[in-house]
Amino acid sequence: MNQPTLQQRIAETMRPPQRVVMRQQWRSLLFLHWPFPAEQIEPLLPAGLQVDTFDGQAWVGLVPFLMQKVHPVWAPPLPWLSCFAETNVRTYVHCNSKPGVWFFSLDAAQPIAVAIARTIWRLPYFAARMSVHQHEARTSYCSRRAAGAFCQAEAEACSAPMQAAPGSLEFFLAERYLLYACKQGILYRGSVHHTPYPLQKARVKLLKENLLETAGLRRPSAEPLAHYAAGVDVEVFPLNRVHRQ
Repeated sequence: MNQPTLQQRIAETMRPPQRVVMRQQWRSLLFLHWPFPAEQIEPLLPAGLQVDTFDGQAWVGLVPFLMQKVHPVWAPPLPWLSCFAETNVRTYVHCNSKPGVWFFSLDAAQPIAVAIARTIWRLPYFAARMSVHQHEARTSYCSRRAAGAFCQAEAEACSAPMQAAPGSLEFFLAERYLLYACKQGILYRGSVHHTPYPLQKARVKLLKENLLETAGLRRPSAEPLAHYAAGVDVEVFPLNRVHRQ
């Protein structure tokens, strides 16, 4: 099936005309990406989703970061509930020419948030012990589930922040404003909105993980493409059932 056009990709960066249901802040984001053959990713997707590719290749991302001030619009953020670390393993997909993210897993250090996300957002969240620490340009991340899946990473930002140019690989990987979820064979799509990421190139100082393997993916031996972003403020919109064309 045809890939989304650049115009369609740019269109999804616009704020949707829907009601906001949640607000949150994403901080200290590390984007680690590896190219994969599209035919290796396609069997791992639910019916209705197609692999989104850049120059013919699929990409898988490992993204640890810090969530802050997570709250529904009708309530203020609660300190004991609204701030926690998260790590997701993701790939890029499209449906009905709408490009988005498919999550293989999401680890979070807040059990209540995990339960809510699994129930309401139909996403594959797992509870984990996690931490994010920053010292000047270097940030370290640590995550471990009770079942043994883990991630330990450390990276250093090494360029000035800039917005990804439309049509670039960085834009393809980072500027994603739709997420897909599936439960009992039913496909759902949700939207988020934020300003473009202030992306910086990053040097990976440490990476030990088995989250990709746990998701059924063999991580390539090559170093990942690495980017860092200080953060964005995010609006979250309702999850809706996808009617396939």
